[in-house]
Amino acid sequence: MKCDVMLDGQKYILDGHKLLWHADRLGAWLKGERIAPITVDCALTRACNYRCVYCYGVLQENQAMPLTRDVIFRFLDDAREIGVKAVSFVSDGESTCSPYFYDAVLRGKQNGLDMAVGTHGTLLKKERLEEILPALTYLRFNVSAAEPARYARVHGCREEYFHKLTDIVRECVKIKKEKNLNVTLGLQMVLMPDLIDQVMPLARLGKELGVDYLVIKHCSDDEFGSLGVDYSKYSLLEETLKAAEKVSTADYLVKVKWSKIRGGKSRTYTRCYGPPFIMQFSGSGLVAPCGMLFNERYKRFHIGNIAETSFKDLWKSPRYWEVIDSLASEKFNARTDCGYLCLQHKVNEFLWDLKNGNVAITKPQSPPPEHINFV
Repeated sequence: MKCDVMLDGQKYILDGHKLLWHADRLGAWLKGERIAPITVDCALTRACNYRCVYCYGVLQENQAMPLTRDVIFRFLDDAREIGVKAVSFVSDGESTCSPYFYDAVLRGKQNGLDMAVGTHGTLLKKERLEEILPALTYLRFNVSAAEPARYARVHGCREEYFHKLTDIVRECVKIKKEKNLNVTLGLQMVLMPDLIDQVMPLARLGKELGVDYLVIKHCSDDEFGSLGVDYSKYSLLEETLKAAEKVSTADYLVKVKWSKIRGGKSRTYTRCYGPPFIMQFSGSGLVAPCGMLFNERYKRFHIGNIAETSFKDLWKSPRYWEVIDSLASEKFNARTDCGYLCLQHKVNEFLWDLKNGNVAITKPQSPPPEHINFV
């Protein structure tokens, strides 16, 4: 039997990075050249009809501006022009709340960008799934409980939404199989220590639904511990998490983000080098180097807003590179000035080692993984 998922995780790098498959951009960055992001992680709105108990979005308040269809299209056109390779609608809002969600996915694909979506899924319209699934590299459903009542409490919604979600996921799986689509369908669990009872049920649910993977990740908190995550408790969960990974089959992967589950608050690096490779936008239109810096109190790191200024012009502006350079300077210390386990964490670990001569840019010996442009 062919092991399509590759249980060593190399088909889907869910706990690492893919920078070595972008040697040209790495080399340019090392030379001090100004590079376009490989990936832009953004949202089309800050709105969301859920109230998840672990929501980091509540810590990211900033002044919102309307992201109209024209603004979104201008951004996607700029992304293509300057050399961005992939755009993921994830970030700090539920992008399916935007009336321009479907248009945005299709415009990005038309522009030659790899497009991806992270969503709770219940607002997706069944009648439009056949239209957008071929345009997506991956579609990831955020679900942190496998029992309706527990799902409702964790996600701050009605129990019926659990059934709506599973119905949508099944429809996506059906369309993918019938049309032989390349889109990857996954589930993501944000694991807070008190949700450990939902790990095994979720692992089994993912297999039943027929998705490609379930990834179990840590819960990020800010530097003040506002969400109250007790990272010391993650070490007590390993037995259950290892059991969940054993639910994997030849065509279904359960993957725990061990490096972050075990890493806790620790960082090996002091500089933040990741944003030139992965830039983030808020659903307010705000461009900032990292989602953890969206809040108004970090205004010194805010670059501009795509509703006011085109992304191309922001990228070319002195302000963009002033912020990028400040994060990579001795004026900034990622160990003390950042929240925990950010999006750029694995990229930062590698770039820190690369900058300090501990690793080199080498050609990967393994085949390219899926989703190569989502670094």
